[in-house]
Amino acid sequence: MDSGILIESFAEFASSKNIDRPTMISVLEEVFRTMIRKKYGTDDNFDVIINPESGDLEMWRTREIVDDNSEDIWEYNKIPLAEARKIQNDFEVGEEVAEEVKLVEFGRRLVQTARQTLIQKIKDMEKEIMYEKYKDQVGEMITGEVYQTLRHEVIIVDSEGNELSLPRTEQISKDRFRKGESVKSVIHKVEMNNGSPKITLSRTSPVFLERLFEVEIPEIYDGIISVRKVVREPGERAKVAVESYDDRIDPVGACVGMKGSRIHSIVRELGNENIDVINYTDNLELLISRALSPAKVSSMQIDREAKRVSVFLKPDQVSLAIGKGGQNIKLAGKLVGMEIDVFRDIEEQNDEDVDLTEFSDEIDEWIIDELHKIGLDTAKSVLALSKEELVRRTDLEEATVEEVLDILRKEFE
Repeated sequence: MDSGILIESFAEFASSKNIDRPTMISVLEEVFRTMIRKKYGTDDNFDVIINPESGDLEMWRTREIVDDNSEDIWEYNKIPLAEARKIQNDFEVGEEVAEEVKLVEFGRRLVQTARQTLIQKIKDMEKEIMYEKYKDQVGEMITGEVYQTLRHEVIIVDSEGNELSLPRTEQISKDRFRKGESVKSVIHKVEMNNGSPKITLSRTSPVFLERLFEVEIPEIYDGIISVRKVVREPGERAKVAVESYDDRIDPVGACVGMKGSRIHSIVRELGNENIDVINYTDNLELLISRALSPAKVSSMQIDREAKRVSVFLKPDQVSLAIGKGGQNIKLAGKLVGMEIDVFRDIEEQNDEDVDLTEFSDEIDEWIIDELHKIGLDTAKSVLALSKEELVRRTDLEEATVEEVLDILRKEFE
């Protein structure tokens, strides 16, 4: 095999991957020196000269001439006088012989091995280049093309043909991908597994939503508005706290846009995920009130040490604060970094009303907990709702709700 083909193919690869010339020559030289060591046992007295642009290769073996009867004639860097004079008939003892070694002298097998070694070096360098490229881009957004949809993941191809993984666990529940489709995601994790880079993408990460805001909202991209925190139930609901560094700009209005024009494309990208944009503040009480939007908070008690807050709301605001499946209160708690407990604020407490915990001997504790979750903590607050409403808002069976209502009604009869 022609060494020029080997060298030129590698030089072409190195150029496409922006590998510098010294590194390229070093890799090529190591491949040919390995071949020399296999044939001659050492490469100490060999010079390898490579020109990657032209594909030229020269290998020179240097040896010192010794007398034919010398004990040193078997050393790797010595050559008997008689053998040296076959190269040039006027050589004398003590001189050095520089002899060019042609690739053909190594035999087909060694040359083939060198070719395979070079191919493997290229593959290893490709893996290393890919790993180095992506490890510094964790958290950055990328747009790729769907190459293959598998049971547990979707294979995405980037602009350079690298294969990236979007696992099912990192996809929004409403995501449905087809081959050739363009997909946005963030680089979530970059790992080396058995010498191969594994690039994991995500569409469920809060960082993905943050990057979408940066792309769609010019003020965020320009640094006038910053995203302070993002919390999500992917595909369902999200809360984004934003802050403006310019008093003249309303951060919430800038993010939402006229009639929701700016945020609409983000909502559509996320499978109609409901996004609450909140004006960030260092005032914790005000931040908690805003986080529980659209519910209106009457009052609250904050325990900073326990990272817990008790929020009191009017009866008609309790379900708004808790939200569908408890999503609103859960996300609000994550946003402010505290556990939020919701209580009904009954201004004129009826002396005849009874706390639900008083019925623990007749109603199982887990049932009382379910009622507490939707802000019901007294007997009359439960009786104020219909059986259908209670079944819809809790995880309780209809028969269980009927039984609870019967027990509570008897109390007041």
